Amino acid sequence: MQLLLLAVGKLRPALREACDEYLRRVQRVIAVTEREVRQAGQGGDSVWQREDEGRRILETLPSGMPVILLDRVGEGWTSEQLAEQAQGWRLAARDRAIVIGGATGVSPAVRARAEKVWSLGPLTLPHELVRVIVAEQLYRATTILQGQPYHKGAGA
Repeated sequence: MQLLLLAVGKLRPALREACDEYLRRVQRVIAVTEREVRQAGQGGDSVWQREDEGRRILETLPSGMPVILLDRVGEGWTSEQLAEQAQGWRLAARDRAIVIGGATGVSPAVRARAEKVWSLGPLTLPHELVRVIVAEQLYRATTILQGQPYHKGAGA
């Protein structure tokens, strides 16, 4: 199984370093590829930006690949539930994409393509930071699956 982390925009150096470190650790257990699509220009309104970025996201996604969309309005998962999701993805042996939209969100077309919508909570988070959090949570999920001591859990 291959996991595609598809995000809008480039990360600033400090966030790039953190994201790379977690993805390097995840690679030991789950094959992850990261792709970035260009952020929309500031010339249009937020609807235009979402549509422009959404077009790029959909062009980049492999045909038929199931999509997990990151969005504030979605299903919240604990780290343990994410580990269960990841285990299910691995057992299904089917590639998946995790999509992180830009600062204005995603287009309805991208939302319609999503098999699941995953929320990190009701907070509004910068999309760059979301990518680092997702990478860390994927790493945490792999340590849970392997029984490693990184994850302390709610009872610790």
